[in-house]
Amino acid sequence: MPVIDLINNDPRPTSGALRHPEKASRPDQPVLRKPPWIRVKAPGSKAWAETRALLDGAGLSTVCQEAACPNIGECWEKKHATFMIMGEVCTRACAFCNVATGLPAALDPDEPGRVAEATRALGLSHVVVTSVDRDDLPDGGAGHFARTISAIRETCNGTTIEVLTPDFLRKQGALEQVIAAGPDVFNHNLETVPSLYVTVRPGARYFHSLRLLQRAKEMNPKIFTKSGLMLGLGETRNEVMQVMDDMRSAEVDFITLGQYLQPTRKHHPVARFVPPEEFESYKTLALAKGFAYVAASPLTRSSHHAGEDFERLRATRGA
Repeated sequence: MPVIDLINNDPRPTSGALRHPEKASRPDQPVLRKPPWIRVKAPGSKAWAETRALLDGAGLSTVCQEAACPNIGECWEKKHATFMIMGEVCTRACAFCNVATGLPAALDPDEPGRVAEATRALGLSHVVVTSVDRDDLPDGGAGHFARTISAIRETCNGTTIEVLTPDFLRKQGALEQVIAAGPDVFNHNLETVPSLYVTVRPGARYFHSLRLLQRAKEMNPKIFTKSGLMLGLGETRNEVMQVMDDMRSAEVDFITLGQYLQPTRKHHPVARFVPPEEFESYKTLALAKGFAYVAASPLTRSSHHAGEDFERLRATRGA
């Protein structure tokens, strides 16, 4: 079976300078040789092509493509896709992210309905909806999230909904709109440890993101909350354990831990490749700290196996 490595695996021929203008003048960063466990099947099956055709026909973006996710072959073969709403251009310029940066276009009022129809066409029993950051909008796009949740509820009775939102920094009332729409899972990724925010996630604030997760649980104690970290950016083990404790203090139910992969030489370099056994160790620690569910492996991503993970999470609460 063909395999691909995971540096510069963006499926589109867009140049880095156009996609990330803020990074164009930066010096090239070193690229570490990838270990054997960072290998995936090359996409291209019949089911993968059918998923791509459906999404292209609907005019929808996915984080699978825009973030150059290494699991796109596996997920699309199963007709699982994570929708990325509010356009393909982000107002932030995180050092780790492959999503294009710049000035976004106006919101498409028909997008929520198309997401709902694509959810139905793919037969998704659990759908994940994420977005770019929209600092240009008064509510950060919260209303658009709410409309998308409502459209899916109307079109796909029984489908559970997970949202992976931006931080809504300085957007009063934004989180309230999303939670009021009633998603089953509220996800917001902390991404990395506090000491690395200045270089890795300069437009965000660690304690604001942590408080966002806590407030989501306070508004609706029945909602599942979820957050994730990328490892291999330069964090220490003690820092990771402290973030776990912070998440538990905010009553986060589900944590994901995955290996950071450098999209291009202009992005933040990989400090190290964390071996699979270290991810297992972190999983054991996280469960001991009280998380209801943990997904931890080099190729773990926020929405990878999200449906199966949600069922396990729900079963854990039921037990």
